Amino acid sequence: MEIKYQLKPAAERRSEQFCPEGNVGFGRLRTDHMFMMDYYDGEWRDPRIVPYGPFEMAPGAMALHYGQSIFEGAKAFMHEDGEIYTFRLNKNAERMNRSADIVCIPNIDEAMQLKAINALIDVDRLWFPMQDGACLYIRPFIFATEDRLSVSPANRYTFCVVMSPSGAYYGESLNAIRLLISKEFHRAVSGGTGASKAAGNYAASLRAGKAAVAHGASQVLYLDSTNEYIEEAGAMNHFHILKDGTVIIPEFTDTILKSITSQSIIELAPLLGCDVRQEQIKLDDFIAGVESGEIIEAGGFGTAAVVSPVGSYIFEDGRVVTVGDGKVGEHVSRIYRIFTEIQKGHRQGPQGWVCKVPRLEKA
Repeated sequence: MEIKYQLKPAAERRSEQFCPEGNVGFGRLRTDHMFMMDYYDGEWRDPRIVPYGPFEMAPGAMALHYGQSIFEGAKAFMHEDGEIYTFRLNKNAERMNRSADIVCIPNIDEAMQLKAINALIDVDRLWFPMQDGACLYIRPFIFATEDRLSVSPANRYTFCVVMSPSGAYYGESLNAIRLLISKEFHRAVSGGTGASKAAGNYAASLRAGKAAVAHGASQVLYLDSTNEYIEEAGAMNHFHILKDGTVIIPEFTDTILKSITSQSIIELAPLLGCDVRQEQIKLDDFIAGVESGEIIEAGGFGTAAVVSPVGSYIFEDGRVVTVGDGKVGEHVSRIYRIFTEIQKGHRQGPQGWVCKVPRLEKA
């Protein structure tokens, strides 16, 4: 399908490269345009790039009532050649369709997803923020627009992509956080939507997040529904590192989102100089490993932060367990450095991981 360009007049859109004076933060700003495409009569239609702005949507749109909505999160980076490159965008397109299957949304051809995002980046490439550690954060999402109040999969949807010029997530250095180990709150149960990026999963996490803050923590370490096994760290995949340098990530199940960052870490093991493996992790074994010193570092893997080091865990009864010396460890620092060097083009990564955004002739 050919993309239609319905752009802002030249006088109303950015004409010079975005050079902010201070850190622009993460996810706050928007570029001039967004991509849209609609599904009806059994197929996706009318791909277009239009000015960023409000949607016109019926009050009975099924996404508003039954939560039939999914999203993705990806990043693009400017390399030293002045060109913008996406990072593993094909994996986001694959995962979008996996999420769509789980919540009964029609798939979008992966090549079309990549075409749409590349075209939007090209249109708004002057919005890339020129500062160290910056990126264009890319947010594709799909939501049900059919005006109907009966509970069933919708027959009409909108696919949209918006972008946020974002600064370095951590500023100048990594910072260790604290997680609340909760046996009260659970992110997902087997047979549910836990393996998808369904919007409702994140709404359901807000109450647990507030509880974490009340305990002096940044987020929750979620356990499975039996409170026996470790699952997710907030909106990230959890991991820990043994004193021999081995990285352990929980096995992907239907209650754990298959993090693209985690998958990348697994594939990068030889370059990282460590073994990486997945296994079921019992909470009691994990705590014993931390207390004995067998586990020396821990944290979360995710798109926004790449790596979030965890310095300590707090239980709901107030008991605190500190990982190592409670600071960011050398293994986490090395993983973060190598991973971000690949994203920024400072280090050669596996074939096809970074792809240059083509400069197109805009209609």
